[in-house]
Amino acid sequence: MFLFRVIAFFIILAHYITLTFLKTKPVMQTKKLIALLIAAMPMSVCAQLLPYQDTNLTPAERAEDLCSRLTVEEKISLMMNNSPAIPRLGIPQFEWWNEALHGVARNGTATVFPVTIGMAASWNDELVYKVFTATSDEARAKNAEAKRTNTMEQYRGLSFWTPNINIFRDPRWGRGQETYGEDPYLTSRMGLAVVRGLQGDDYAPDGNKPKHKYMKLLACAKHFAVHSGPEWSRHRFNVEDLPARDLWETYLPAFKSLVVDGDVKEVMCAYQRIDGEPCCGNTRYLQQILRGEWGFKGLVTSDCGAVSDFWQSWGHGFSKTQSDASARALVTGTDLECGSDYRSLGEALKQGKVSEKDIDTSLKRLLKARFELGDFDDDALVEWTRLPMSIVACKEHRQLAADMARQTMTLLSNDGILPLKKSGMKIAVLGPNANDSTMLWGNYNGFPLSTVTIWQGIKAKAPSARLIEGCEYLHNNDKVNAGNVAGLVGDADVVIFVGGISPRLEGEELPVEEPGFKGGDRLTIELPAAQSELVKALKDAGKKVVFVNCSGSAVALTAEHSNANAILQAWYGGEQAGTAVADVLFGDYNPGGKLPVTFYASTSQLPDYEDYRMTERTYRYFTGKPLYPFGYGLSYTTFSIGKPKYKNGTLTVKVKNTGERDGEEVVQVYVRNPKDTAGPQKTLRGFKRVAVKAGDTETVSIDLPRSTFELWDGETNTMRVVPGKYQLMVGNSSADEDLREISVKVE
Repeated sequence: MFLFRVIAFFIILAHYITLTFLKTKPVMQTKKLIALLIAAMPMSVCAQLLPYQDTNLTPAERAEDLCSRLTVEEKISLMMNNSPAIPRLGIPQFEWWNEALHGVARNGTATVFPVTIGMAASWNDELVYKVFTATSDEARAKNAEAKRTNTMEQYRGLSFWTPNINIFRDPRWGRGQETYGEDPYLTSRMGLAVVRGLQGDDYAPDGNKPKHKYMKLLACAKHFAVHSGPEWSRHRFNVEDLPARDLWETYLPAFKSLVVDGDVKEVMCAYQRIDGEPCCGNTRYLQQILRGEWGFKGLVTSDCGAVSDFWQSWGHGFSKTQSDASARALVTGTDLECGSDYRSLGEALKQGKVSEKDIDTSLKRLLKARFELGDFDDDALVEWTRLPMSIVACKEHRQLAADMARQTMTLLSNDGILPLKKSGMKIAVLGPNANDSTMLWGNYNGFPLSTVTIWQGIKAKAPSARLIEGCEYLHNNDKVNAGNVAGLVGDADVVIFVGGISPRLEGEELPVEEPGFKGGDRLTIELPAAQSELVKALKDAGKKVVFVNCSGSAVALTAEHSNANAILQAWYGGEQAGTAVADVLFGDYNPGGKLPVTFYASTSQLPDYEDYRMTERTYRYFTGKPLYPFGYGLSYTTFSIGKPKYKNGTLTVKVKNTGERDGEEVVQVYVRNPKDTAGPQKTLRGFKRVAVKAGDTETVSIDLPRSTFELWDGETNTMRVVPGKYQLMVGNSSADEDLREISVKVE
């Protein structure tokens, strides 16, 4: 129909010109027909007549013009996550709320990569960049298909609320699986890779800007600014008396990095309050820090329902009415609401709580972002729209999921039992996670074409292996319990126990009230007693036990360290996890993952969960003895890291593979100011994952510019580089015994 009308237009135009040349009477009638046709034609045909449709103008200029053409009611309608179409101006429907923490989520078939905390265990930001490039490919293809089929709904848009760069300060937080761990620098590096992969930047570790005219997607740094549980009280929780050092040295660096270095287009404000003010209505954080000090030019979106928390009875009790809450959020800098409270902005406008200028300021940011995506322009101009649906869950992406799953595998202990033999060995497999596919998907997940469970992966390597079903997460039952488990495994030479916890027990605001679990969080970090009893019973029966732990958080595996012959941390490994686990267990892949969080020995080592101070938290401040330290992970080979050298902002160190197998090591660089006795014991400032063949030596170079030594200065109460001597510690974990130290002078 569109093409017909365009052709008809030009036929009539030619007819008009002919009649005019001949000076015939039907001229006036033809003029009327032309006018009617123009009026009836789609806006895109006449786009060149309107500045906001001129692709030669900047997105900001186009947004300015389009905003001026909207009514107040239309403006407000565009400021919530489900943004309706406005046909009279050619504005298409737009959905802001989409998820992609580890692959496109909640939108049908997609490649499901390992959960975020697992990807952090790879310590490979280049591979993370590839994962999110694949993810953005699939997201764009799905969006184009939704447009073609007129099925634009939630989770099918181009704005993705990823990555979660909150600091995983306490292992009891159920959403920690969505993060990149407990360290600000590791989180920053991984977060930058995610943003660049989603937004379509050419991979640029040096910070170069993208080369493309249009953004691929909009990435979002969340949840700003200090947020990591508890889940059960997040709608009313208030973070109070947080030391300035903890704020600037722990909680804010990743956000600053993604804003300043990554040019992230969105920031999501969190649910809770800080010093009495809700994060989505906090002038200090949204205005002074985010936009003032860091120069953020993008848009701020609320977490879903966060504005309702301002005034609803269950929330903060901060605002009296819905319009009060909406006005407060808007004027402090929350541009987009996930929810429907912003419908009350019309009332707030009438009451003088906001001005139309306030509305325009936020709306222009939203429109600018959509222009940057090419949302208003012809698909022929936007290269990303040409990605076909065949790329979704394609063979290459499934292989990438397998590659990433392998790199997440973190070997925690091994008395020599691993790798296992594929034949000549009787193997029994049991545990609640042995044959559970949905557990492997984590939370905020997509739906894969197929999933390889851990049992299926093992069975493919060792066809004679037996599966013993019926083991539960939290309770022994009549079928499998500590009293009969030895008899069930019979004459097995090795028992592979696949246990841990599940996204059904830890996650966002879950309706869970079980021993050790509450509302999606954990109350204790030990392995559930029912599983621990089974592992001990197997040992007591004289069985060799390989424990595969699946979790999105640290588990205190102190008993299992004694009762199992080997422990493999498998996280929630995505659709290819079974293949990856089996590859490691049977030696087809040499594990190289490193812990992105501290594995404490017991719950008793943790401070009060609701205390956000960093005292005795994470490897940077914890003074006790962890079970497994941050940055730790074993291999089937051994490495020797030589004495580091530092010159002209570059650290170099030799890494030798002293074993008999090829493998990968992660060289980690930590910094300490010896004069700063109140500061962290050490803090990560560089790393590189390197492959080294058996017997070979590789020289690793890591850039450490002057900014590397920026730490909290108690005298000025600022983050800055204080000239003086610093300690550089280089090794393969954060443990002191795994580090070699040199002193450097910084001017």
